[in-house]
Amino acid sequence: MCLVAKKAGALALFVGQALTSLCEEVIIENSGDIYIKNKNGRSVLIYTGESSLSNKIALLIPGKNRSVGIATSSGMVGNSLSFGQADAAVIISYDVVLADAMATAVCNVVKDGRNIEKGLEFAQTITGVLEAVIIIKDKIGAFGDINLVHF
Repeated sequence: MCLVAKKAGALALFVGQALTSLCEEVIIENSGDIYIKNKNGRSVLIYTGESSLSNKIALLIPGKNRSVGIATSSGMVGNSLSFGQADAAVIISYDVVLADAMATAVCNVVKDGRNIEKGLEFAQTITGVLEAVIIIKDKIGAFGDINLVHF
């Protein structure tokens, strides 16, 4: 398999790393890809467009004073080309570029609600992927040491 670094994740990474030398806490969001280094915990809402879960599920990112990447890909929201149908495929990694590429790859696996497990299994095969969340319509699946909050 070949993973291609996408520009949003790479841009978030490079800007985030540059600012980390100047600031203790940094949050860079670029088109659904986030570079975050924080001392305090943060909540990140997951936008899923028309899904009933849109802006009702949040990731709790612990304040470990270490950078982490969070990337989201969608087959239903935004103008990026996707071959999947997930409302949101979210990947968390210490590498935001990897998270960006994997979010797209995982989203492409999810054709309907029956493919959530297949997408999560695929994400787990890639070294560096810490956690994943997949949302399609009113269905959600996750793996990893992930903290989700429902609003």
